[in-house]
This record gives sequence, structure tokens and C-alpha cells, in this order.
Amino acid sequence: MFQTLPELIEGSVRIYDIHEYTNASAAVQKIKELYNESSTIINHAYDKLKQGDKNAASPKEGCYPYVGIYISSADIKLSDAALSYGFVDAPGFYGTTLTHPEFFEAYYEEQISLLLERYKKPVIVGRSEWPIPLAFIADFSNTSLNESQIDQLRLNFEHPNLTRLNDHIVNHTYKPLANSPRPLALFSGERVDFSLHRLHHYTGTSPEHFQNFILLTNYQRYLGEFIHFAEQKLLEGNEYTALVTPGDVITSQSGSNTLHTIGEHPIHLPQMPAYHLKRPDGNGITFINIGVGPANAKNITDHLAVLRPHCWITLGHCAALRRNQNLGDYILAHGYVRDDGVLDDDLPLWVPVPPIAEVQIALQDAVLAVTGLQGIDAKFRLRTGTIYTTDNRNWELRSDEIYEKFNQSRAVALDMESATIAANGLRFRVPYGTLLCVSDKPIHGEIKLRGMANNFYRERVQQHLIIGLEAIRIIRERGVSSLHSRKLRGFDEPAFR
Repeated sequence: MFQTLPELIEGSVRIYDIHEYTNASAAVQKIKELYNESSTIINHAYDKLKQGDKNAASPKEGCYPYVGIYISSADIKLSDAALSYGFVDAPGFYGTTLTHPEFFEAYYEEQISLLLERYKKPVIVGRSEWPIPLAFIADFSNTSLNESQIDQLRLNFEHPNLTRLNDHIVNHTYKPLANSPRPLALFSGERVDFSLHRLHHYTGTSPEHFQNFILLTNYQRYLGEFIHFAEQKLLEGNEYTALVTPGDVITSQSGSNTLHTIGEHPIHLPQMPAYHLKRPDGNGITFINIGVGPANAKNITDHLAVLRPHCWITLGHCAALRRNQNLGDYILAHGYVRDDGVLDDDLPLWVPVPPIAEVQIALQDAVLAVTGLQGIDAKFRLRTGTIYTTDNRNWELRSDEIYEKFNQSRAVALDMESATIAANGLRFRVPYGTLLCVSDKPIHGEIKLRGMANNFYRERVQQHLIIGLEAIRIIRERGVSSLHSRKLRGFDEPAFR
């Protein structure tokens, strides 16, 4: 048994029912066992409340499972600096609470395997003191409680604790107490649970359907084209297995040249509808219409980050700022001006947001492959430059005041989401990229008017989407191992990707 563990965790979360493992699969099975035990006893207590038991309360044993590993100074190697994840920079005890191991099983097994292989040390698995909030376990959808039961629920059951729900680890503001564990992952179990529930609320689909490659758009028309593409791929029957749409409506192939749909479409679309083209390995494509504005962009990526996707890419419309640009031109972002305001407290403005080379090259190659552009034509139709992201929906009414900013920043286009999504990618260590399509040129008098851009939209929306899908195919084909960049790591980075 791990003899020095009590001293290492003194003053922090205590761990019970501790077991050591040198096999990642066995460790994950134990994590699943502990989580299922906690879930069962919490649900049992909740059932007692619904049946009228006035003493029903959250059980003390209903806590998150915990995984940890002790790394000595002799285990630290300078060669680890070449890695993007799966290692730590300093000696000590590292640990984290975990949740939904049946959902994250493959991810947990991969991360634990890397630690076991690299350090030749066992991991410890046990039960933490962090209670699982009832809201993250129970199903309230078909339950009607009276006023007395609601009061009992409020007083006797564990609820999400905002003092534990934060992004201190992600933001590099977390400072562990003396002799307390260092973080092994970017998110605690409770923080992950919080986002899983929010994802379902905003997108209308269950987290289990989300794929490792994510396309984000600010324009609804793209989704119609995505559904068409998905259905064609399903009919081919080679790569993808199902299309999941809001309401967890599942479409799959049911014989040659036919599709079968299970489920009922919701009467109203959710705020940010998600569509998932699934692959058996999880490396399919999730497409989300996030709506307009940096608040939406931050909101959805805050929650998507807990899924640890391989990358997210922004496909949207933008205003061109240069006279020699035309409607339908593509803008590949290599820099961002963050005039959005929503991330200033989490990622200060003095932090640069660099392009991710692997994503940039894939997007560029996809544009050239899909459009057939070559030479000077490619240079003019595909512009690489800085995107200016604003939080002002009617910035055109202040263009005289901000024209100077456009000029000084060398910006070539303006939108309301790209810099936010890219900055959150840097913040959450999720590779990112941006390819926009010019829909208007307001400062040169080409503003959006009713009916003037219908042909443009019909022609470009499909092509733009196909470019994004081709970029993901290229990234997947070239291998995701090269995608996760060291430039996204800080000094004291958790080992889990």
C-alpha cells in the first residue's frame, strides 16, 4: 500500500478505500465501480425522499472517485519537455476527482496508461471526500415534488458548490496548499459534471454523442448543408455510423440506399443546436450553430472544453476591411484582435493567441483542394491575416472611431466570435483554427441589404462547409498526435490532455 499518502494529502481532500494499479484498464474499472456505487446510493436516497421519507439525505459515501500518482525527483526527465501531455514538470503527488467513467473510459485509460508507461509507478485509485451533487446524478425530468420535498431537497442534499466550480487550474491561478496534491487534470469531476449538463441544455443533445472534431458557426444555413453531407456519407456506409440531431434524434443506414430515423424532433430548437456525424472511434464531426456574439462563443467553448476534443474550427461570415477584397473571399486567421471583452479576466489581453500550424496548413490545403485555386488567384481569394473580434453588434455606427484600430492592427476582417473561440482554445489547450468567408464590406459601402446576397450565400455556404470538412479529414489523416502543440502548455501543466 502507498505508505506516504496520508502525509501528502494532509490539509486537503482525503482519500479512502485506496488501491494501487499498474494496469490502466484495471484502474479505470475500479473508478467505474466506485462511481457506480456513489451513484446508486445517491439515487436510492433520492428515491426515499420521493416516497415521503423525511429523513432522506445525501449519503456521506456518495463522493467522486479519485486517481493519483506520486512522482519523485528522480522520475523527472528533461526529455519530457518534447511531449505535449502525459508528463509533469515537478516532483510531488498529483491527483484529481473523476466523473462519468463509462463516458470518459477511453480518455481516462489513455491518460493513465501514459503515466504508467512513463514513470513505472503505480497509480492509486480511491474514494474522495468531494460529494457528488444530486443534480449531476438524478433525473428530474419526470418528477413532481411538493413544496415540503423541495425544501428537504434544498436542505438535506448536496448541491453544486460554486467555491469548487472554477477554472483556477486552467487559468494558472491555482495555488495548492503545502503538502496537498498537485492537479493531475485541468478540471475536477464537479467542473466536468457542470459542463456536461450545460452542453445538453444549450445544444439539445446528450454529451455522449459529441465527437473529437468540432466545427462552430455563426450562421444557420451551414447546418442544412451539413445534414445533407452527413446523409450522403451515411448512405455510403464506409466511415460514419449515425447522425444525431437535437432531441437525440438518430439517423443511420438501414439497408442499401435507405436511412432510418429514431426519435422525435423537438418543437423548438435549443439555443445552440448541435449535429453529430459519428464514427466508432469518436473521431467524427460535431457541428454547432453557436449564434452571434462573443458571450455565446465563450459560453459554448467553456463547456466543450471538458470533452477534451482534438480541435475546434470556426467557420463563419465576416466583414472585409480591405478595398481589394470581394464577397465570397476566404479569410484564414493568423492573428486576432480581442476587442470582445468576455475573456479579459481569464486570459489577459497581453497574452498572445498564436496560430496552430497544423490546423492552419490543413485549412489552407483544404481551400486549395476544394476551390481549385492556384497561384495569384489563390493569393487574392484566400487572404491570411488578422481578425478583429468585437462585442458591438452595430460597430458600423462607430466605424469612424474604430477605423484607427483597424488600421493599427493590420486587420483584414471583422467578426464577433473568432478571437473568443481561439483564445478559449489557447486557454483550454484545445487546438483551434479560423476560416471565415466575406459576406459584406461595410466601410466601403457594400453593406448587407435584403436579397442582394442570396446567390452568394447559396454558392458559398456549401463550398465553405466542404472546406471545413475537408480540413478535418486532412487533420485526421495526418494524425492527431502532431496536432496537440507544446505552445498550448504552461509551466506547471497537469499531465492529463
